[in-house]
Amino acid sequence: MANSILIVDDAAFMRMMIKDILEKNGFKVVGEAQDGNEAVEQYNELKPDLVTMDITMPEKDGITALKEIKQSNPDAKIIMCSAMGQQAMVIDAIQAGAKDFIVKPFQADRVIEAIQKALN
Repeated sequence: MANSILIVDDAAFMRMMIKDILEKNGFKVVGEAQDGNEAVEQYNELKPDLVTMDITMPEKDGITALKEIKQSNPDAKIIMCSAMGQQAMVIDAIQAGAKDFIVKPFQADRVIEAIQKALN
Protein backbone atom coordinates (compact mmCIF):
# COMPACT_ATOMS: atom_id res chain seq x y z
CA MET A 1 0.00 0.00 0.00
CA ALA A 2 1.18 3.52 -0.77
CA ASN A 3 2.33 5.61 2.18
CA SER A 4 -0.23 8.21 3.26
CA ILE A 5 0.94 11.82 3.50
CA LEU A 6 -0.58 14.99 4.93
CA ILE A 7 0.61 18.22 3.29
CA VAL A 8 0.65 21.38 5.41
CA ASP A 9 1.37 24.77 3.81
CA ASP A 10 -0.48 28.07 3.87
CA ALA A 11 0.13 28.53 0.13
CA ALA A 12 -2.23 26.51 -2.09
CA PHE A 13 0.34 26.66 -4.90
CA MET A 14 3.00 25.01 -2.70
CA ARG A 15 0.56 22.30 -1.61
CA MET A 16 -0.26 21.64 -5.25
CA MET A 17 3.43 21.42 -6.21
CA ILE A 18 4.34 18.98 -3.47
CA LYS A 19 1.18 16.92 -4.03
CA ASP A 20 2.11 16.59 -7.70
CA ILE A 21 5.64 15.39 -6.83
CA LEU A 22 4.31 12.88 -4.29
CA GLU A 23 1.56 11.41 -6.45
CA LYS A 24 3.90 11.00 -9.42
CA ASN A 25 6.14 8.94 -7.15
CA GLY A 26 3.42 6.64 -5.85
CA PHE A 27 2.57 8.30 -2.53
CA LYS A 28 -1.02 8.87 -1.46
CA VAL A 29 -1.92 12.40 -0.30
CA VAL A 30 -4.68 11.88 2.27
CA GLY A 31 -5.12 15.48 3.37
CA GLU A 32 -4.06 19.10 3.07
CA ALA A 33 -4.00 21.77 5.76
CA GLN A 34 -3.27 25.48 5.48
CA ASP A 35 -2.24 26.26 9.06
CA GLY A 36 -0.95 24.57 12.19
CA ASN A 37 -4.39 24.18 13.80
CA GLU A 38 -5.71 22.30 10.77
CA ALA A 39 -2.49 20.26 10.68
CA VAL A 40 -2.96 18.97 14.24
CA GLU A 41 -6.68 18.25 13.67
CA GLN A 42 -6.09 16.43 10.41
CA TYR A 43 -3.14 14.51 11.78
CA ASN A 44 -5.25 13.15 14.64
CA GLU A 45 -8.12 12.34 12.29
CA LEU A 46 -6.23 10.87 9.31
CA LYS A 47 -3.22 9.29 11.08
CA PRO A 48 -0.96 9.70 8.00
CA ASP A 49 2.38 7.90 7.72
CA LEU A 50 4.14 11.22 7.22
CA VAL A 51 3.53 14.98 7.29
CA THR A 52 5.24 17.69 5.23
CA MET A 53 4.98 20.84 7.35
CA ASP A 54 5.64 24.43 6.35
CA ILE A 55 7.36 26.42 9.09
CA THR A 56 5.88 29.87 8.56
CA MET A 57 2.06 29.90 8.64
CA PRO A 58 -0.71 32.08 10.08
CA GLU A 59 -2.67 31.02 13.22
CA LYS A 60 -0.16 28.43 14.40
CA ASP A 61 3.32 27.98 12.92
CA GLY A 62 4.76 24.65 11.85
CA ILE A 63 7.09 24.23 14.81
CA THR A 64 4.24 24.65 17.32
CA ALA A 65 2.11 22.19 15.34
CA LEU A 66 5.08 19.77 15.15
CA LYS A 67 5.45 19.86 18.95
CA GLU A 68 1.72 19.27 19.48
CA ILE A 69 1.65 16.32 17.08
CA LYS A 70 4.81 14.82 18.63
CA GLN A 71 3.22 15.18 22.08
CA SER A 72 0.20 13.09 21.07
CA ASN A 73 2.26 10.70 18.93
CA PRO A 74 6.00 10.57 19.64
CA ASP A 75 6.47 8.32 16.58
CA ALA A 76 5.00 10.86 14.15
CA LYS A 77 7.16 11.37 11.06
CA ILE A 78 7.27 15.02 10.09
CA ILE A 79 9.43 16.74 7.49
CA MET A 80 9.67 20.53 7.69
CA CYS A 81 9.57 22.75 4.61
CA SER A 82 11.21 26.13 4.67
CA ALA A 83 12.33 28.90 2.40
CA MET A 84 16.03 29.73 2.22
CA GLY A 85 17.55 31.52 5.18
CA GLN A 86 15.43 29.97 7.93
CA GLN A 87 18.28 27.90 9.34
CA ALA A 88 17.61 28.79 12.98
CA MET A 89 13.99 27.67 12.63
CA VAL A 90 15.07 24.47 10.90
CA ILE A 91 17.38 23.68 13.84
CA ASP A 92 14.47 24.32 16.26
CA ALA A 93 12.31 21.97 14.21
CA ILE A 94 14.90 19.17 14.18
CA GLN A 95 15.38 19.55 17.93
CA ALA A 96 11.59 19.36 18.36
CA GLY A 97 11.57 16.04 16.53
CA ALA A 98 11.32 16.72 12.79
CA LYS A 99 12.89 13.94 10.71
CA ASP A 100 14.32 16.20 8.02
CA PHE A 101 13.70 19.43 6.17
CA ILE A 102 13.32 20.38 2.54
CA VAL A 103 13.99 23.81 1.12
CA LYS A 104 11.61 25.72 -1.13
CA PRO A 105 11.39 25.91 -4.06
CA PHE A 106 11.02 22.13 -4.03
CA GLN A 107 13.29 19.86 -6.02
CA ALA A 108 11.42 16.64 -6.72
CA ASP A 109 14.33 14.27 -6.06
CA ARG A 110 15.20 15.98 -2.77
CA VAL A 111 11.56 15.76 -1.62
CA ILE A 112 11.34 12.05 -2.45
CA GLU A 113 14.73 11.30 -0.90
CA ALA A 114 13.76 13.02 2.39
CA ILE A 115 10.41 11.23 2.52
CA GLN A 116 11.84 7.79 1.78
CA LYS A 117 14.55 8.32 4.38
CA ALA A 118 11.99 9.38 7.02
CA LEU A 119 9.69 6.44 6.30
CA ASN A 120 12.42 3.78 6.49
